[in-house]
Amino acid sequence: MFNAFLTPLRAAEWVVYAKPPFGGPQQVLEYLGRYTHRVAISNQRLLSLSDGQVSFQWKDYRSEHKQKSKTMTVQADEFVRRFLIHTLPPGFQRIRHFGFMANCHRKAKLALCRQLLTAPIQDLLPQPAECRQMLEAITEQSVIRCPRCGIGAMIGIAVLPHYRWPALPPDTS
Repeated sequence: MFNAFLTPLRAAEWVVYAKPPFGGPQQVLEYLGRYTHRVAISNQRLLSLSDGQVSFQWKDYRSEHKQKSKTMTVQADEFVRRFLIHTLPPGFQRIRHFGFMANCHRKAKLALCRQLLTAPIQDLLPQPAECRQMLEAITEQSVIRCPRCGIGAMIGIAVLPHYRWPALPPDTS
């Protein structure tokens, strides 16, 4: 059944256009690498280590002055503990959130998701006619045509009730 659905898709000639990167593939890898292989704290943010204390720069994203860097000094063992919280075990890879969980619009998008989840399911799902049109556009075949002869139209006349197996014999008494 599923293979029959995929057969017309495999027969179609697909044209995919991907624009070449402006600076070449090396620049793309460097750009992505900054986000997927980022260290917990960069060397530029480390200010000093003296008397068993580490000073470093940080940004307070909860305050109204988001662009202003602040300085924090903690004990060296506390700094190491905080640093190790951000390191991953071998085999894991840190990927930043994207889509509705991206930082820039997370609050608004989550509110929209919550609003949509409270809506009746019928309002969220496409109508059967829309699904039928989409399936016909993808398969280039009519959904109501008989799959065997391709001429007659299939019309639903009844929905058969579900029976548990084995079906009970009819009552003849």
